[in-house]
Amino acid sequence: MAQTMTLSVARAGSVVPRPSAKGALAATTLAVENMHCGNCMRTVETTLAALPGVASARVNLSAKRVSILSEGQGDAPGRVEPFIAALAAKGFRATVLADPAAAVEKSQGQFDYLKRLGVAGFAAANIMLLSVSVWSGHGSDMPASQQTLFHWLSALIAVPAVAYAGQPFFSSARAALAAGRLNMDVPISLGVLLATGMSLFQTLRGNEQVYFDAAVTLLFFLLAGRALDQSVRARATSAAENLLGRRAIAAAVVGADGTVQRVAVAAIEPGMRLLIAAGEQIPVDGRLLATTASIDESIVTGESLPRLAISRDVVHAGTIALTGPFEIEAVAAADNSLVAGIARLMQTAEQARGRYVRLADRAARLYAPAVHILGAATFVGWMLAGAGWHGALTNAIAVLIITCPCALALAVPVVQVVATSRLFRSGIVLKSADALERLAEIDTVVLDKTGTLTLGRPELRPGSGVDDTVITRAAGLAIGSRHPYAQAMVREAAKRGLAPVMMTDVREQPGAGVTALCEGRAQRLGSAAFCGVADGSAADGQSLYYRDGAGAVVALPVGDALRSDASAVVAALQAKGLAVELLSGDTAAAVAGIAEVLHIDTWQATQRPEQKIARLETLKADGRHTLMVGDGLNDAPALAAGHASLSPSSATDISQMAADAVFQGDRLKPILACLAVAKAARRRALENFAIAIGYNALFVPLAMAGRVTPLIAALAMSGSSIAVTLNALRISGAETEGSS
Repeated sequence: MAQTMTLSVARAGSVVPRPSAKGALAATTLAVENMHCGNCMRTVETTLAALPGVASARVNLSAKRVSILSEGQGDAPGRVEPFIAALAAKGFRATVLADPAAAVEKSQGQFDYLKRLGVAGFAAANIMLLSVSVWSGHGSDMPASQQTLFHWLSALIAVPAVAYAGQPFFSSARAALAAGRLNMDVPISLGVLLATGMSLFQTLRGNEQVYFDAAVTLLFFLLAGRALDQSVRARATSAAENLLGRRAIAAAVVGADGTVQRVAVAAIEPGMRLLIAAGEQIPVDGRLLATTASIDESIVTGESLPRLAISRDVVHAGTIALTGPFEIEAVAAADNSLVAGIARLMQTAEQARGRYVRLADRAARLYAPAVHILGAATFVGWMLAGAGWHGALTNAIAVLIITCPCALALAVPVVQVVATSRLFRSGIVLKSADALERLAEIDTVVLDKTGTLTLGRPELRPGSGVDDTVITRAAGLAIGSRHPYAQAMVREAAKRGLAPVMMTDVREQPGAGVTALCEGRAQRLGSAAFCGVADGSAADGQSLYYRDGAGAVVALPVGDALRSDASAVVAALQAKGLAVELLSGDTAAAVAGIAEVLHIDTWQATQRPEQKIARLETLKADGRHTLMVGDGLNDAPALAAGHASLSPSSATDISQMAADAVFQGDRLKPILACLAVAKAARRRALENFAIAIGYNALFVPLAMAGRVTPLIAALAMSGSSIAVTLNALRISGAETEGSS
C-alpha cells in the first residue's frame, strides 16, 4: 500500500495556511553566502524583521540560509527583492535558495578560498626562508644593511599577499562597518592589518622586530581554517538540499493521441499521463495505471527492499522504477510532491531553534562588543605596565583574533543539521524545533495498537492454507472494489506473483460483497451471509469468504498484522530501560492478545482520547517523560499531550500535524533511531558547549597575559570552529548504527 503523508509547510513563495492580521503568510528561503558568525546571524534576522510585512526571520548559520515569513500572495518574482536589497545594504549577498546561480556562487566561493590560501602559503614559505636567513645560524653576524634588505624583501612579498589573501576578511569587515555594525571579521582584519602595518613601520625605522612572517602565516591559518570549515559544513549540509537535488528534471508525457513527448517536470499538471521506463526516476507523485510495478522507495521510506505497487497505488516523486515501462497519472505538481514537502519540512526543522540554540545565540551576541573591549583593555593594560607600544599592540592583536565566537555560534546549529540529516536517512522527518532535546529525555514509551504496532490494513493471515487458485479468483473479484478486505486479496495475489483472473459482469453490493462471472459461472466474494455460510461468520468476525461457481465456499481469514519488527523494537526499548505501555481504543481481547505477544505488561483497552490524555497526565505527574506513538484521529490529542511524539506516515493528517516527527515505512525501527540520535545530539551539543567555553577560558586569559602570539591565536580560533563541527559529525558515525 502506498505511504502517504500530509505536510503543512509551504514551499518558498507559496501561501502558508495560517491567519494573519493583513493576510496569509508566505515563506521564502534565501541563501546568504557571506554570513560567518553569531553577530552576522543577529544582523540578518533584525534587518529582515524590521521590513514592513515580515512576521519573522530565522537564520540557519550552518547551512547559511534564512527563512522568512512575510505577508504576501503567490509567487511574484519581485517579492524577494526587498529582502535581498535590505541585506545588501548591510553588506550581505543573498540569493533565492533554489537559484542555480547560488550553487555556482557557492562553488566559486570555495575555489576562491583555495586560491587565496595558496597565495598565502607560498608567501609565508618564502618570507619564512628570509627570516630563517636572518635569525638562524650566524644571523647575528649579518650586516645591519643586509638584514634591512631581507626585511624589505619580506615586505615586498607580504604586503601584496596580505592585500589579496586577506580580501575575504577585509571586505566583510568593511561592509559591516559601512552598515554601522560589527562582525567577527572586524577584529580579524584589525589584527592582520595591525601586524602588517607595525612590521612595515619597524622596517622603515630599521628595527629588527618585524612580523611579516607571522602576519602572512596568520592569514594562511585563518584561510585554512575557513576552507576546512566550509568543507566539513558541506558534509553536514542540509539533507533537504540533497533531497531536492535528486528530483527528475524532465518526464515523458503521453498525449491524448498516444504520442510521447519529453517536457520539463515543472510543466507537469495533475491528470497528465506519464510513461516511466525501467530504472527511471518517477518525476511527480502519481497513480499507477499498470497492474503491478516494483518501486525502490528508499528515498522516502529508508527501506532498502523495493515495494510491489499494484494498480491505482500512489507512487512518489524521487522513487525509482525497477520494472517497466508503465504509465502513471500525475496527482500533484512537482512542487507539491511528497519529496518536496518532506524537504520543506526538514528545512523548517533545521532552521528552527531549541533551547540550546537560543542559549548559544545569546552568548554569541555578547561577544561582538566584548572582543573590542578586551582588545582595548589589553593594549591599555600593557602600556600602563610599561611594555611599550610594540608589546602592548602585539598582545592586543592576539586578543582580537582569539576571541572570535565562531565555535560557540556553531556549537548547536551544526548538531541540529547533522542530526536532522541522520534521522532522514532512517526514514524520519523531524518537525519540531526542540524535539531532539525532548526526545533525549524520554524514559517511557506509550504505543497505540491499530496502525502503530499493527499495519492498520487487513492482510490474509499467514498459514491460512488458501491455495493460489482461490487467491487468483478472489483477487479477480476484488480488483474493482475499494473495500479494505477486498484490497487485501489483491495485495495477496501481488505478493505471490499471481495475476488476478479476469471476470465479467462485476457488481458490488455495498455492505455485502462482490459478484461476477467467470467462464459463465457466478462467483462471490464477501461476508459469510452473502456467500451462503449457514453458521454466520467466523468466530473472530474478521473472515472474508469466497464462493466458486459450484457453490464451494472457502474462508479467507483476514486480520490486521503486526508490523514485522514490532516484537524486536518493543524488546529493544525495554532492554534500554524504558517503560513501555500500550493504550488502545480496541477491545480488551484484541489488545490483550497483542500485549501478550509483545510482552507488554501495562496495557489498557477501549481507551477514548480523553482517557489517553489522562494516562499521560498521570505519568507526567509521576515525573515521567513520555514518548507517545500513535496514528489515528483519536491519538492526536495524546500526541500533543506527550512530552514528545512520533507518528507513522500512514497516520491521519491531524495526527501528523500534532506529532514532533513522522517516520516512513512499515517498520517501527525508526523509533529506536530517533531516540538514539536524539541522545547522541544532546551529548554532542553539550560537548560542543564545553569545547567552545573551554577554548575561551584557556586562550583568552593567556592572550591578555601576553602568552599567546597572533599566530597561535589564529591556530586556536580556527581549530575550535573545526573541532565543534567535526564533533557534530560524529552523530553520523557508528554509535547510532545499531539503533537505526
